[in-house]
Amino acid sequence: MSPKFALTLAFALPAALPAQSDFSLPLGQVTAAPLPAGPLGQGKFRFNVETGWAKLPAGTTLASTHGGVAVDRAGNVYMSSDGPQGIFVFGRDGRLLRTMAPELTNLHGLMLRAEGGKEFLYGALNKGAKVVKLSLDGKVEWTIGLPKESGFYDKPADEKKKASNYSPTGIAVGPDGRIYVADGYGASVIHVFSADRKYLKTIGTKGEGENQFKTCHGIALDTRYGAPRLLVADRENKRLVHLDMEGKWLGVLATDLRRPCAISFMGDFAAVAELQGRVVVTDKTGKIVSTLGDNPDQKQWAAFKLEPEFWRDGIFIAPHGLSFDNEGNLFVQDWNFAGRFTKLKKVAAAK
Repeated sequence: MSPKFALTLAFALPAALPAQSDFSLPLGQVTAAPLPAGPLGQGKFRFNVETGWAKLPAGTTLASTHGGVAVDRAGNVYMSSDGPQGIFVFGRDGRLLRTMAPELTNLHGLMLRAEGGKEFLYGALNKGAKVVKLSLDGKVEWTIGLPKESGFYDKPADEKKKASNYSPTGIAVGPDGRIYVADGYGASVIHVFSADRKYLKTIGTKGEGENQFKTCHGIALDTRYGAPRLLVADRENKRLVHLDMEGKWLGVLATDLRRPCAISFMGDFAAVAELQGRVVVTDKTGKIVSTLGDNPDQKQWAAFKLEPEFWRDGIFIAPHGLSFDNEGNLFVQDWNFAGRFTKLKKVAAAK
């Protein structure tokens, strides 16, 4: 093992295996094989892997990257994990600016929303059975807990057990302030709340047909078609589904995906994190126009415990969260015990 490889690996390991250096080195993916030839992707969506973009202080690790990604207007990147730091905040240059909200580990479905000239961060805390709104310095503005009024959790069990059946994984906010919460790890339904956080109704049931979901893991506000819609990553049905803002089923946008988890928009296109080793970019019709980091080894798909020595730059393991920035770059979080976070730098289109 070369010294360079050893130092990079030290910063990719979980907190239980601290780094063996006092130097501040970039957290890069371990290069066990050469990068794929040329940029990743096709057409308008081609990217170079920016190895070593995320820079962590010595001894700090990302821990288990099971959360989400969001980028604010200033280009700062927010990534949540299962680690004690809660949310990591990186500057545009990859420097770690701060960590925040350590009480909110495992925060899923991160999204940013501008309100009254300020930006706020929203997320779904599946282990805590609630969704939260945060200021950009990590202050909790409000939380919404178990929607008892829905009737989905009125099983003959004690209150603690009922709450454990509710495990939200996604959140979206409509133009009128209504809040949509995807109970992806629980009942596989979507709960709707008013702007002042009062329960309104529940959309769908668990299943594989129309008006049904099977792990509705991600949810996003889709404004590409005029009147806004909701786009749902119906993970275990391996599809993207459109609903109107009242929850009416509009149809399936894309099928035969590889367990879609999260969605991020760039103009008329959407990037989708697929847990089975791939990111895709789709157009408004749901057609895949670019494929990124497609892992040819199916044994590595969704392999949470895959050791860093088997990682390859430009090849994904289990994309779970992702976000475009305002320059079209893409940040991808792999679901991995050791913590893996990749910046894909947009390649300028040929003139």
